[in-house]
Amino acid sequence: MPAPIRYVQDSANFPESADVVVIGAGIAGSAATWELAKQGLKVVLVEKGLVGAEQSSRNWGWCRQQNRDERELPLIIHALQRWGELHQETGEDLGFRRSGLVYATRNEADIAAWEKWGQMAKSYGVRSDMLSAEQAKAMTPGSTSSWLGGVSSPTDGHAEPRLASAGLVTGAQRLGALVFQQCAVRGLDIAAGRVSGVWTERGLIKTSRVICAAGAWTSMFCRRHGIDLPLGNVIGTAFRTQPIAQAIGMPLYTPGFACRPQIDGSYTVSVSGRGRLEPGAQGMRYARQFFPTFKSRRKNLKFSMGFKPFFVGPEAIGRWEFDAESPFERIRILDPAADAGIVQEGLNAMRKEYPALANLKLAQAWGGMIDSTPDAIPVISTVAKLPGLVLSAGYSAHGFGIGPGAGRLAADLATESTPVVDPTPYRYSRLVDGSGLDAPGMM
Repeated sequence: MPAPIRYVQDSANFPESADVVVIGAGIAGSAATWELAKQGLKVVLVEKGLVGAEQSSRNWGWCRQQNRDERELPLIIHALQRWGELHQETGEDLGFRRSGLVYATRNEADIAAWEKWGQMAKSYGVRSDMLSAEQAKAMTPGSTSSWLGGVSSPTDGHAEPRLASAGLVTGAQRLGALVFQQCAVRGLDIAAGRVSGVWTERGLIKTSRVICAAGAWTSMFCRRHGIDLPLGNVIGTAFRTQPIAQAIGMPLYTPGFACRPQIDGSYTVSVSGRGRLEPGAQGMRYARQFFPTFKSRRKNLKFSMGFKPFFVGPEAIGRWEFDAESPFERIRILDPAADAGIVQEGLNAMRKEYPALANLKLAQAWGGMIDSTPDAIPVISTVAKLPGLVLSAGYSAHGFGIGPGAGRLAADLATESTPVVDPTPYRYSRLVDGSGLDAPGMM
């Protein structure tokens, strides 16, 4: 079953033109739509499926600075500020709580990495408190492990994936934004070498500015216009438990599971770093760029090879015309199967670590398609060869938390405003000319 979402009502009248068109209503596209609507611009958000129905509703919900790559820290610092402001601004509950996060481990390498990261993060004003064995135990009451230590990030928090994108879009609608679901963008209209509109299945919207935040579909969309965007898609698994008398009071990471307690006594759970690869033509095309990442993480990745991804879905071969059905209409919502082994592993780890959760039961599990870059840093960038286009993709399994920051940066680039943070680390060009392309850092 897909992850739960909050449904959003479509706008009434399909427009002929817009100041900005946003493609994709995940957290990045929804946040950009909100920021643009705040400025009084005529913004149109177009989504082939439903608001927040793909990876943006299928993640852990963590909004963290802790353990991020240094290049992402300015963006997450701004995003956390925005998370704290958006409830009042939008009038919508996005589920954000500055709850703090706790990591506990029995692994010396984890402790060393967290200590090193904390020293780096101090220069950004980020608080990261190392925990002794005793402190880690005190912050995980009821756990059975003799922890070696841990780390606490008290200024981090979490939001609710099923509410966040929908809340931002609903707030933007009240400011005049137009939203159309079940309406795929088939491609860009181009005149004199720059964007002049978007072709949708309902017709042309004239515009000179487009933000493409299409998640796992972004690379396919770009290829249609001769833009080479190296993205790899990984299928992650998460699940929700049935409500139970809670033994874990705040979001917790351990080597065996990561979880987020819900108000009703249930948990959202995953096993960190685990995923499944089902490559198609796109995966083969970019295999060389992703090989170093695959090599370093192969123990946590399953590899499944078949013919279907070559012909159906975001990795498929093919071209299409703008006046005929596109691949985006053939699969309205990506809903890959959850990995039953990961679900059982996570349940068993929670039950073993917390005897009070011995009767913990599964309520729902889901898979999600995660768009990743070779260096695990997103692309939030203009594209020199096609003025008017801004890309916002490749969030590499940690985009939900930075969503409000990513939306603001994409909006700044689309309107040629002063960027809220230095956009250099997120530039598109690094992926195609090799400039600044480093191995993934801590995630």
